[in-house]
Amino acid sequence: MSKLYVPRMHSAEHILNQVMVRKFECGRCFSAHVNKKKSKCDYHFGRELTDVEAQQIEAAVNEAILADLVVGAEMISLAEAAKLYNLTRLPDGAKEIRIVHVGDFDACPCIGEHVKRTSEIGTFLLSSHDFNDGVLRIRYKLIDSK
Repeated sequence: MSKLYVPRMHSAEHILNQVMVRKFECGRCFSAHVNKKKSKCDYHFGRELTDVEAQQIEAAVNEAILADLVVGAEMISLAEAAKLYNLTRLPDGAKEIRIVHVGDFDACPCIGEHVKRTSEIGTFLLSSHDFNDGVLRIRYKLIDSK
């Protein structure tokens, strides 16, 4: 794997994306930068978040983390994946797609490394957010629960 993955942060990104999809119907982030200390996700969005909405997002992500969901993966055919998922970021020539499941909460194509259970993630902290030219950027970090 050529890209450095941080399983806790990357798993938190999956949960954040599903929270955004459910709450705002905005789709998953179109750009993400995942690091050990802090990460960010960019969403196509129509406005700035309110502080209340930011708190609700943080609470919803932490609720999923605390649910101690099992994180796993399965391989499915390209034809099956095309019916269920957005494959625009898929590399050319792929015949099978790896789908990562976060319990029944989220599922999406992904090549990254993840935790085995959401309880391994720690506490999600939405550290800041801003809106510029149709892009909502959410920055987050994780606090060890240990």
